[in-house]
Amino acid sequence: MVLVRKLKKLLIILIALWLLTVVLFSFLPVPFSAVMVQRQISAWSEFDFSYVSHSTWVSEKEIASVMYLAVIASEDQNFPKHWGFDFDAIEKVFKKNYNNGKTLRGASTISQQTVKNLFLWDGRSWIRKGLETGMTPVVELIWSKKRILTVYLNIVEFGDGIFGVEQASQHYFRKPAKQLTSHEAALLAAVLPNPHIYHVNKPSAYTLKRQQWILNQMRLMGGISFLKKNNLS
Repeated sequence: MVLVRKLKKLLIILIALWLLTVVLFSFLPVPFSAVMVQRQISAWSEFDFSYVSHSTWVSEKEIASVMYLAVIASEDQNFPKHWGFDFDAIEKVFKKNYNNGKTLRGASTISQQTVKNLFLWDGRSWIRKGLETGMTPVVELIWSKKRILTVYLNIVEFGDGIFGVEQASQHYFRKPAKQLTSHEAALLAAVLPNPHIYHVNKPSAYTLKRQQWILNQMRLMGGISFLKKNNLS
């Protein structure tokens, strides 16, 4: 019984610390993410001491509006409407994977991906998915949609050791994220499904095709007016 009480107390403390972190990160810059730490430790465990997780925090005013639009068009077009979970997308993916005899995958919203990258770890795990499911609504409740997008773009992985849109923009285009064009933003968004397979500096035919699809979706959504309409600009 004593052990159970201690475990409960420890759990309460951990939840309280996490909630405090969520509140603080609703206005403070995020210095690093759990996935960044995971990547760094993984490199060191393989005696790769040349690997360094690079990230440079920038505020929402220092990110081009087209970059926000590009990731929404690419990753989560219902982002302004949902509270962390896109149930229509989940249903479609479930039906598709069930009919193809595959395991459930896909349909993660930007909110879910932000929670995973910032607080959890990469890879498939029912434990991680369960934690992600419980944590996402809390982040949605405390943070604004614009804040979720800003944090996401500051910690998401765009290449080997390249985290965040500012670092990616400087590395690939030699310019700050504020100056990204629609084509550059769409290309960055095109590699997000897996930046270890798809590359910005050496885009495959598939990546270029996806870039054009994203650009078309950005136009169909209404361009920058979509962001203004949903209070994301």
